[in-house]
Formats: sequence, C-alpha cells, structure tokens
Amino acid sequence: MDGSATVDGVLFDIDDTLVDTRSAFRGALAAVSRVYLPALSDSVVDRLLAVWRADVNGHYRAYTRGDIGYREQRQERANELHREFGGPVLDDDAYAEWSVVFENGFEDAWRAHEDALAAVRALLAAGLLVGALSNASVAYQTLKLERVGLHDHVPMLVGVDTLGFGKPDERVFLEACRRLGTEPGRTAYVGDELDIDARAALTAGLRGIWLDRPGSRRGGPLVEDVEIAHAAGVPVIASLGELPGLLGVLPPA
Repeated sequence: MDGSATVDGVLFDIDDTLVDTRSAFRGALAAVSRVYLPALSDSVVDRLLAVWRADVNGHYRAYTRGDIGYREQRQERANELHREFGGPVLDDDAYAEWSVVFENGFEDAWRAHEDALAAVRALLAAGLLVGALSNASVAYQTLKLERVGLHDHVPMLVGVDTLGFGKPDERVFLEACRRLGTEPGRTAYVGDELDIDARAALTAGLRGIWLDRPGSRRGGPLVEDVEIAHAAGVPVIASLGELPGLLGVLPPA
C-alpha cells in the first residue's frame, strides 16, 4: 500500500452489492410464476419482483433479528405473494415444493455484478484486507460467492448464523472486523441498503458506504434517500468502480 488509503480493510455486503441478486430473484419468481401463477403474463414478473424485494411486512428483517426462522419468513413471504397475485395457499408440504422451484431458479441466475471483481482486485492489489458480512447464512453465502467466482477473493466472514442475529446490530460489524484483522475505525463497509448497511456500520464505528446503483432500489419501507445519507456523513457511490478512488487506493474515476 502506498500510504494514501484511508482504510486497512473493506467488508462487503453480498446481495445486490457483489452479486446481482435482484436479477436472480427475478429468475426465481419467473420460475415460480410458470408453475403456480400460470394465468399471469410474463410482464407481471417485474411486479412480483417489486413486491418480493420490498417485503413491506419486514419478514426477512425479523429473521435477521432472530425473531423467526428462515423457513418461516420465506413461507410467509411466499403466501403473501400468492394472496396478492392469485396463487394457492401454501401449507408446509406445498411450500416445500414451492421452495424447490424457487431455489432452482434463484441459483441458476446467480451472477456477480460486472464491476465487482475489478474493484475487489484493485483493493487487494493495494494491500487492503477484504471480506464479506451478510445477513444470510455463512454456508449459503459461501456457496453463492463460489458459484459467481468471488470466494477466492472475498472470503465469507460473518453471517446471520454466526452470532444468531444480523445487521444492523453493531456486534456483527465488530465481529467481522475482528475476523478480518482490522480496527473498526480503519474498516469500510459497503452495502446497498442505507440503513442496515451504511448507517449501521457508521454507528458501529466503521466507515459506512452506500452503494446506490441506478434503478436498483427496493422500495417499500426502506430508507433510500441520498440527502439522508449525506446528512449522516455516509458517502454514496453508484458503482463499485468508484470505491478504490473513494478509499484512496486509486485516483478517482
């Protein structure tokens, strides 16, 4: 490192930060729609996707707080989707079959964002330590990173199952720093959600950075406001290509 970097390490969120999970969810929901919502046209898949990602009743966040289990939150969201779009009620057995269709479509569509590998390599080349902190399980996210070709560069360090809860609890950020081998004040955290990623990292003493990709916001009750980010002292980038320059390891693009 040439001494100009403002941090010693970078922790990444995975979904919709390193991996194009939005597109993968679209693939999963298209597969579900063909089997369970056959009366809907292909054009409705984008509406399915918007409802799924918004998760207006906060089931996934309840899971990351440790309030409910993974299967419970997923089954609740699946049934909410079916109620809104005219699908059958999914009891435990029916949901198990639904989940297979969903997961097959989801995993088949896993891809890294085009800007991810180059940005990570630039950070590593500058001597920074790099790892991942996610609100999904370690094994699941490790598989995802392996499938998209990033795990050799970005090891999965902390998931929701590491401590039994996830972001925005500051303890998960501190544990990820401990495992990365960096001090929180010299560690950046980059994620696509302003509140539970960037602002929560800042509260935990890290440098929180909001990745606000054009056209990729989730909607619903989430905080997605650039003015709020700036007021909180959170830098906003539109691409991971901007990250090395922001952190001082390369000239700004």
